[in-house]
Amino acid sequence: MSQDHRLQQQRFELKYLIEEAVTPRIRHFLTSYLELDDYGVGRPGLSYPVHSLYLDSDDLKTHHTSVNGTKNRFKLRLRYYDDQPNTPVFCEVKARVDNCILKRRCGVRREAVPLLLAGHMPSPERLLSREPRHLAAIQRFNFLLCQLDARPKAHNCYLREAWVSSEDNSIRVTFDRNIRFEPCFEDRAVVSLARPVQLFSPLVVLELKFPARFPNWLRDMVCHFNLMQCSSAKYSTGVELLGEDRFRGNGHFHNRVELRPPEAAWEAEAQSESVVVEG
Repeated sequence: MSQDHRLQQQRFELKYLIEEAVTPRIRHFLTSYLELDDYGVGRPGLSYPVHSLYLDSDDLKTHHTSVNGTKNRFKLRLRYYDDQPNTPVFCEVKARVDNCILKRRCGVRREAVPLLLAGHMPSPERLLSREPRHLAAIQRFNFLLCQLDARPKAHNCYLREAWVSSEDNSIRVTFDRNIRFEPCFEDRAVVSLARPVQLFSPLVVLELKFPARFPNWLRDMVCHFNLMQCSSAKYSTGVELLGEDRFRGNGHFHNRVELRPPEAAWEAEAQSESVVVEG
């Protein structure tokens, strides 16, 4: 999977749950405007695997802000695509500010993950990039991790079919299938699952990601296929399905330094000017 860590403009994100039977017709529509993501070319189902390790406090603060519909909120996760020792793991802060999705992302080498999750900044040689924007991303991730005393809570994986605008990747439309989810408290980028539950099955999660203006052709697609927007947050849906008690109080990590009250981190993230977004 790509080691790409390019920055992109902020995006809006709309989600829909659709029947599998309608996906071929939507795909056919998309081919007039978008191209298949390079990482889906030649793969079964035109899809590649995506893994996420979600981090949260023991009282599940980020989960509760999502469930309660908090206007400005964020989540912490590691994103990776396989279990190969030489491929990177991406540290992500995904924030919602009003209706806009903002994401910061920095790649680290896999051996850095245990110390990273214990609250330590990776050494420079363990970063994929030392550009200031990526250093700012990993510093922000570390700051929020420590403020929440966040620990690994859940692992989910799915197959993603992605269609992208050829010029600048500013528009992405993705189909997520076979979404599996289970509690996970390991301080590494795991790919295997023991007893996962299926989320949203048998439906497919369709996501539309675009810059400030909603393209007319996307609006036409939504109307033509009678798509109904809905919430489909993978992390919070999984926690709600299995019950919060399954995700509390596990894992043992080094003590983190408390810099200021955790509640202050939410406001700081909402007011931040640095924006990184990846589909």
